[in-house]
Amino acid sequence: MKKVAIIGTVGVPAKYGGFETLVENLIGECCSEDVDYTVFCSGKVYPTRLKTYKNARLKYVPLYANGIQSILYDIWSLIRTIGWGYDVVLILGVSGCMFLPLYRLFFRKKIVVNIDGLEHKRDKWGKWARRFLLLSERIAVKYADDVVADNKVIQDYVTETYHKPSILIAYGGDHAVVPVNPLRQHEILERFGVEAKAYACTICRIEPENNCHLILEAFSKTDIPLVFIGNWNVGVYGRELKTEYGKFSNIHIVDPVYDKEQLFVLRKQCLFYIHGHSAGGTNPSLVEAMFCDAPILAFDVGYNRETTGHKARYWSTPEELVAFAAGCSHDCASDNLKWLANKYYTWQRVVGQYEALY
Repeated sequence: MKKVAIIGTVGVPAKYGGFETLVENLIGECCSEDVDYTVFCSGKVYPTRLKTYKNARLKYVPLYANGIQSILYDIWSLIRTIGWGYDVVLILGVSGCMFLPLYRLFFRKKIVVNIDGLEHKRDKWGKWARRFLLLSERIAVKYADDVVADNKVIQDYVTETYHKPSILIAYGGDHAVVPVNPLRQHEILERFGVEAKAYACTICRIEPENNCHLILEAFSKTDIPLVFIGNWNVGVYGRELKTEYGKFSNIHIVDPVYDKEQLFVLRKQCLFYIHGHSAGGTNPSLVEAMFCDAPILAFDVGYNRETTGHKARYWSTPEELVAFAAGCSHDCASDNLKWLANKYYTWQRVVGQYEALY
């Protein structure tokens, strides 16, 4: 029996993002009986503190797991692993890895770090935050026994920058597929005001690096309906886009949707799915879309090409997106994408890859 502590997420049950969904599945039905997990969670987000969840024990840290507090949150979590007999510490992200040189004096067992999506290169961080994240990444790679990269582009970066091997493990996406009967599908499409195979769909956080402005600009120049789901009211960027493009009759700006049935139907029944992410490695939302059997128009960066095996269609400008949208039909490579998803991005495969590291 291997005792594994997971550090660096908001916690479970998953409420937040990709790492949380990863943990949800690591401790889920694919989990081996030979692994005993403990997950560190934010007490600020989970006021009702479950002691166990699925196949894991839960421990709580009285800090937020995101923003500047994430550094102390991760360090506090690491300190609490000392002396509890863990065989492996799995660290998701590099925020608290500045602590690893000191931590190594007290913890002599295995450290595995998923370095995430090259955070120091993302435009959303300021200069000093990027410098800190780069330093944390360097320390993480130096002191980890195993480094996990979620995309071939990141794996190549680790090799070229640090001359150290890493293990390629992506994300699963088959949890996005749920059974929905035809009547329910019709009700969902009717609720969003669209017809099957007659609209485009995109789902993301409303941030500049996800190129929401380019997608909206493109669809302001076409009559094709667009269902665009995101957290529009969180920041100035989203609110301004909502005001500017909400007046177009073919653009349906929708606040976050968490219902799995609705998300599956909207992805599966769209004429094509648009993925605008330009950063972050293998994006879980892209992997989920691949399982939903619709053609994908992805922003043209190496991360997206690697994730889709160069079998999607790729765009860089609103003009290219408009041109692809005008000519796209439901037979443009979706079968190949679903085949890739079933081969590389099932949770059974991903969980097995992580457990092989322990």
